[in-house]
Amino acid sequence: MSTDPTSGPYRWRWLILVVMIVAEVMDLLDASIVNVAGPALEESLGASSVGLQWVIGGYALTLGAGLVLGGRLGDRYGRRRMFLTGLAAFTLSSLLCALAPTIEALIVFRLLQGAAGAILLPQGLGLLRENFSGPELTKVFAIFGPVLGLGGIIGPVLGGFLIEGDILGLGWRAVFLINLPIGLAALAVAARFVPKKQGDRAVRVDMVGAGLVMASCALLVLPLNQGQEDGWPLWTWMSMAASVVGFGLFALQQRRTAAAGREPLVTPALLRKPAFTVGLGGIALFFAGLIGTQLVLTLFLQIGQHFSAGEAGLGNLPLAVGTAIGGAISGAFLADKIGRKVLQIGPVIQLAGAVLLWFELDGVSTGSFSIWDIAPGVAVSGVGAGMVIAALFSFILAAVDDDEIGSASGVLSAVQAIGGSIGVAVFGSVFFAQAKTGDFTAGFHHALVGQACLLVAFLAITFLLPAKGRPEEEQHGSVGPASGGVPAASGAEQGVTV
Repeated sequence: MSTDPTSGPYRWRWLILVVMIVAEVMDLLDASIVNVAGPALEESLGASSVGLQWVIGGYALTLGAGLVLGGRLGDRYGRRRMFLTGLAAFTLSSLLCALAPTIEALIVFRLLQGAAGAILLPQGLGLLRENFSGPELTKVFAIFGPVLGLGGIIGPVLGGFLIEGDILGLGWRAVFLINLPIGLAALAVAARFVPKKQGDRAVRVDMVGAGLVMASCALLVLPLNQGQEDGWPLWTWMSMAASVVGFGLFALQQRRTAAAGREPLVTPALLRKPAFTVGLGGIALFFAGLIGTQLVLTLFLQIGQHFSAGEAGLGNLPLAVGTAIGGAISGAFLADKIGRKVLQIGPVIQLAGAVLLWFELDGVSTGSFSIWDIAPGVAVSGVGAGMVIAALFSFILAAVDDDEIGSASGVLSAVQAIGGSIGVAVFGSVFFAQAKTGDFTAGFHHALVGQACLLVAFLAITFLLPAKGRPEEEQHGSVGPASGGVPAASGAEQGVTV
């Protein structure tokens, strides 16, 4: 069978789309599927609150810290090779997670799983651009984005179903074992039908820059996870200060690397664009609040209201439905019609939902509780979040030059994942601090206050972004060494994930 896509449209190109979707949805599912596993992990492995935060947030940490590096590896060694490597590593690490004998082992394997995802995720859109063009490529993006967005939305629901179903007595381990048949099937198909294309060995991989990013991220998230449990000793503050220094050193090292004629991980010119820089802060604030609050919702349902895993998973549906509605409204016409204002209306609606949810929670202790008691506030918050998610990347990318889109989008995706990891650490600590006293409603209230503060800060940042967003067809960047190999995610693809 010929695998040369240059002689004409590749015969099996639509099968490539299926494989990319299956593999990357599997990766995105694992970002949120363990949200409902807290009580099961506590019962099985004796997981503490800090352990649970690491299981959930550790995945996002290594995923975000390695995304740009993963794209660069695809440039150098070829996207097919790195896709197969990332998929094999992800499948193997899923098996290790399922077999983990202790919570410490599970945390380590989740960190490895996130690192495998960082190799896998950047290759998908690049492979599609290599095998599709013109109107077909537009159709591919129209399919690819919404399907991936669905992966993040259904994660808690599927996780709850698997845990509560207790298939073959596997309990929470089924959440990870489900990846084995899917991953092996995707590997077999990809190895057979994804065409071979050599990478560019002239591309240099900036391992020093990658190391600085990873170390700085770890120095930031470690004290945020451990601080509450340990009483915020001196080392936690020193670690966070060292993280700031580390990110500063990374920016300096990237400029020096570029000045020396070598290829940095991040185009230094991006960091000199004020709109892009503040946009990075906006993404971190927004997704830290969104993902942290989503985790608190699940913890409140399971720990505070004694919902089963399945019930807690279904309890996330109002948020998912609201997010889908808001994203559809924003992506279909509102962002194009009113421009940047959609990023300002969205957080205002989220704040209104948080206020409504606050008062709904006040009535929880007065009688029997069901998800319908808080569904309106959760759904309204979701609508506002969806409006922002669908448009946020396009407005930040409008501030960069055409030849910088690939590098810029990789950085945005990485900051989104790292922001989510920070949100898990901070909001998880806030909730568990109150949960120790048995006042779960107060824990949720505190989380809502924290989210409101982040939304107000995000709202202020939106006034510094471009008035118009970059068109969807221009957001996926060029695929090649100049791009960093990390095409921009579509709005739907960014999804509500942890």
